[in-house]
Formats: sequence, structure tokens, C-alpha cells
Amino acid sequence: MASLMRQAITRAGGWLPFDRYMALALYAPGLGYYAHGSRKFGHLPASGSDFVTAPEMTPLFGRALAAAVGDALQATGCDEVWEFGPGTGALAAQLLEALGDRVTRYTLVDLSGSLRARQRERLAAWGDKVRWVDELPERLAGVVVGNEVLDAMPVKLLSRHQGRWHERGVVWRELALGGPAQARVPGAEGTATGASVEAVAGAGALAWEDRPTELRPPCEVPGAHHYFTEIHPQAEAFVRTLADRLERGAAFFPDYGFPESEYFHPQRHMGTLMCHLGHLADPDPLDRPGCKDITAHVNFTGIALAGQAAGLGVLGYTSQARFLVNCGLGDWMQQAPVAEQVAAQRLIAEHEMGELFKVIGLHKGPFWDALGFREGDRTASL
Repeated sequence: MASLMRQAITRAGGWLPFDRYMALALYAPGLGYYAHGSRKFGHLPASGSDFVTAPEMTPLFGRALAAAVGDALQATGCDEVWEFGPGTGALAAQLLEALGDRVTRYTLVDLSGSLRARQRERLAAWGDKVRWVDELPERLAGVVVGNEVLDAMPVKLLSRHQGRWHERGVVWRELALGGPAQARVPGAEGTATGASVEAVAGAGALAWEDRPTELRPPCEVPGAHHYFTEIHPQAEAFVRTLADRLERGAAFFPDYGFPESEYFHPQRHMGTLMCHLGHLADPDPLDRPGCKDITAHVNFTGIALAGQAAGLGVLGYTSQARFLVNCGLGDWMQQAPVAEQVAAQRLIAEHEMGELFKVIGLHKGPFWDALGFREGDRTASL
């Protein structure tokens, strides 16, 4: 991976924008984090996993989401479900079981060969009802689901220092043999040492470099203080593509993030970029690229505006807790064993996933009073 990064930086003229770096670190064939066979999803580090998602925590997540998907299938007159970033296939299994004959075809969109193998094994019982594709067709009708998929789309990094905006990219610093790797980010606080830029191949290492740019956050960030953040052109482009291809249907995206006013708040000056490895979080994506997840929170305002500009309507936007409760999670919890109740509590507790995670719903076709947003809708905050 270090050699691949060095070649990519060289081909780019010595400076690689972070979104291209992130794309390689996550998706480079055979080397990227989501392109090789590491465990990734699981409850504990001892399993060799790095993080856990809601469907892996409890099947009650899928049962509740199935109520919203079923409501959307009926409202739009569709019978197909499309899932992006299906992970181990846990959510697909939960939705297929809950929805039954209301779904005639379930399509998974995933580029990871190792994850596809796990999905095929897990979903074998549904036979030909399930299929895999690499990309969206030119036209589709159905309900789209993407649980924690937007946060894994590459982002651009912006840094404001000395009153000017810069784009942060990655360079390759040649080092004297045996010398410490050291690279100072212009205008930023602190110095990155060999421990934090440990992607060594020969006598060199990855390092940050900021360059002046005309790019800006989508809203003004008051103040003159040093400010670091992300913008999300790829996630917004994905939504525009979905809007162009979707003839009729809806889409639901549960993920962690904020509306624009919170995302670019003056006090959020260190951004949201984060990595995950062995159920530990760290802020250094230059360390061990390809070995760990890289993620950034979602700007849900940007997602909503991109969808609206391309012809999608907003069904609603609310916290994950409110969405799941609206979809009947409380009733499912009452019928579940105590262990399942405890796991489901993490989905809705404010100090766990209930408030940090949000759900946005988009639609193509007539608006309806969607089940998941009937109480506690926050669309006005976008």
C-alpha cells in the first residue's frame, strides 16, 4: 500500500488530494481496507474486527427499518430493494425475512469481493431473489437503503489558517536513512512525527501538505481562528446520480452526522475525520493506510440539497432514536429477550447511537406521510 501511495503521489505531480488518497486507502483492489479479507465487522476486538454497526448489534434494527421500507414499497408501488454497502449481509437478511413476499428482488451493490463472499453465504437461503451488481443501472424503481454508507465516501479536507483557506493533501517525504520522519502542516498546531506518519517504504514516508484553494465550506465559518473541516463532493454526487437513475421510489440513509449549521459550527474547528482499528478510534489516516477504516461525519444538509437539486424530495430527517421508535422498535423490544433489549437500547440511547446517528429519507414521486418521520421530524433544521 505504501508503494501504491508513493506511485499515486508521483503521478499526481507530488501532491495527492485527500479524497483520492482516501479512495485508495479504502478501495484500491486487493489492498484497500474494504477490498481485502480482514474481519472489519464484529462486537469485540478479539474477533479481529474493527467496529460494529447497528444490524450486527441486534436484528431488531432491521425489523424496525423493514417497517419503513415496507411503508415505502406500498406508497411508491414498488417491489424491489437496493442496498448499498451491505457489509456482512446482516441487514439484508433482516429485511428479507421481515418483508417476505413484498420484495420480489433484493439487489446488493458492493465492490468488495471478500465481503460479497460473506454475503452470498449468509443470504443463500433466499436464492435467486438476491443478486449483486457493481453499479446502478440506467433506470431503476424501488427502495434504496444505505446504512452507514455515506460516511465511507471520500471527502476533501479544508484548513483555514492565517485567514486563508487551503486544501489538505498528501505528499511523499524522502528521508535520510535512519532519520525520523517529520512533517509540519503549514499553519496547523503541532508536528507529525514518525509515529503518526508510519507508512514507510524505503527511506520515505507519507506526510500532510496544505495548498491554497478556491474551495470553501458551503456556509461561512465565523472567526479568524484555525479551522479544519471536510466537504463531501462525492457523497453529494452519489445522491445526484441516484436521483437521475431513480424513476420511482425512495431512499433511506441512516448515518452519523449533523445539519450544516452544526457541522460547520465555529467551535467544531478540528473537523470529524476519524479512523477505526480494533474498536479503537484515532485521527491519523496516514498511519497504516489500508489497515483501518477512514470515515467522516455526514453533512445532511448537503445531501438534502443535492437530492432536491436533482429532482428528489425530502421525506424527512430525524434522529435514529426517533426514527426507530416511530417504526415500532419499542414493541419489538418488549417481545425480545433481555439481551436483545439491552443491545437495542444502544440504538436509541442519546449517549450511544440514538442522537449522533440520524436518518434522512428521500423520494421520487408523490410525497406521503412516511412512517419513520411521523413524529420528531427535523427537516426544518437542514
